[in-house]
Amino acid sequence: MVSENLNPAAYKKMPTTASVSSVDRALTFLETLAKSDRGMSLADIARKLRLPKSSAHCILLTLERRGYIYRAPSTRRYLFGKELMNLAQRALARLELRSRASQLLRQLLEKTHMTVHMAIYEDGEAVVVEKLEPPTPVKLATHIGRRLDLHCTGVGKALLAYLPEEEINRLRTSRALARHNENTIVFSKKLQAELEHIRTVGYAFDNEEDEIGIRCVGAPIFENDTVIAAISVAVTTGQITATSLEALAKTVTDAADEISQQFSNPLNPTIEERQDNRWRVVNF
Repeated sequence: MVSENLNPAAYKKMPTTASVSSVDRALTFLETLAKSDRGMSLADIARKLRLPKSSAHCILLTLERRGYIYRAPSTRRYLFGKELMNLAQRALARLELRSRASQLLRQLLEKTHMTVHMAIYEDGEAVVVEKLEPPTPVKLATHIGRRLDLHCTGVGKALLAYLPEEEINRLRTSRALARHNENTIVFSKKLQAELEHIRTVGYAFDNEEDEIGIRCVGAPIFENDTVIAAISVAVTTGQITATSLEALAKTVTDAADEISQQFSNPLNPTIEERQDNRWRVVNF
């Protein structure tokens, strides 16, 4: 995670950028289609968008190829496709996760005075869906929607450790372990040992593996036996030491367990079981 000093001059108003007309038309079509119960024909769409049929057909063909719409064979009318439904379901799931976790994440921020992140797994990466910051001059250059590597971040390793074994194997063969600095784990066997350790102790530790000067402690969130998200606290190296790690890890895993309880009765290790397996020695 990259840190940055806030500079008010950096927030000057940027010049207005023109919209992309083809994208604007495609979105207007989707909004129009949402108001139709029976779908829309090519003629309907061309008329609504005030476009020649040939231009409207190009937009529709692109959306159809991507799975966002489909044309019903019986009526020849266009309807929403499954890919658009998938996007909507992902968005709603994130809203629900943030809503249920909001109070507990705020409490975690107040207890630790560290930057709090919550992320979900998506397409081989951790995606930040929530971020809370303490009032400090140095901020982490993360934001909601930012994608993070799994193998070198607190939330990433906490997610990766509890993914299905077949997904971990797929990632191992399809994605290289990018080196961010000399602390980053870039060998598969070492990462496998790290994941096994995370499953034992119940939390992940990013020891300046993503960025020099920043340490993170992360823990998974479960729905039943499925990991659905992870949370972490991140701060400069001096604020997470070998002596403070154990207490901080308990605070983070306690918060993760409480969030898990918002969704189900999780099958992951209980807080008490984790406490028996904390790291006793940490080599910084």
